[in-house]
Amino acid sequence: MKKLTKKAENLLLLIWVQAFLALAGSLFYSEVMNYVPCELCWYQRILMYPLVLIYGVAAIKKDISFALPGLFMSGIGLLVSTYHYLVQHVSIFQEVGGACSGSVPCNVIYVNYFGFISIPFMAGVAFLIIFVLHLLILREQGRKA
Repeated sequence: MKKLTKKAENLLLLIWVQAFLALAGSLFYSEVMNYVPCELCWYQRILMYPLVLIYGVAAIKKDISFALPGLFMSGIGLLVSTYHYLVQHVSIFQEVGGACSGSVPCNVIYVNYFGFISIPFMAGVAFLIIFVLHLLILREQGRKA
């Protein structure tokens, strides 16, 4: 285990904050606003929620190697979010999006801030931030070696 630089520690904490905010945001929309998550939303939650624990433990232990699964989960989450966003906003994908097996079709748009920011967009940005910051930590640690 390599000791993290102060910059890497701060980035790791920032990743944890981002994952926590994404978790809190998704719970706000489902529990406070009563928006029922669709099937693709559940997949994104399955990929995001553990990141709070993974990066939290990594930050406490100051060991980025513990968080390696988070890199893969955030990358996969970014792909799922991108697909979900396309299902909501691109006509070719919208026809497919209604085929979600849950009680809520995946092409339902609960929020649409500024005409393009939907829940999958916000999730995708969160996954992207986590993924990029994790790569920056790995790069920072590589420089230190």
